[in-house]
Amino acid sequence: MRLWLDHLLKAELEQVIDWSQVDKEDYLLAMERSPIRDTEIKHVLKQALTKDIHNRNLYMKGVDHSYYYEGYSLYRTGEL
Repeated sequence: MRLWLDHLLKAELEQVIDWSQVDKEDYLLAMERSPIRDTEIKHVLKQALTKDIHNRNLYMKGVDHSYYYEGYSLYRTGEL
């Protein structure tokens, strides 16, 4: 979902989220509450928006963080 969101933001707003700036606990708590109140998740993600949309390293770190949020951290994209 996070990669899809980045793609949507890149296409529509010419921005992406720098996932390394998003705290895992804040993000997961905000996601848990988002069906009821979405202001928290909007705030958490808005703070991490960047216009650096052509940065491959930022994209790869986003993939790493996506797996990290799900509890997977054995491999990193830079090591593969």
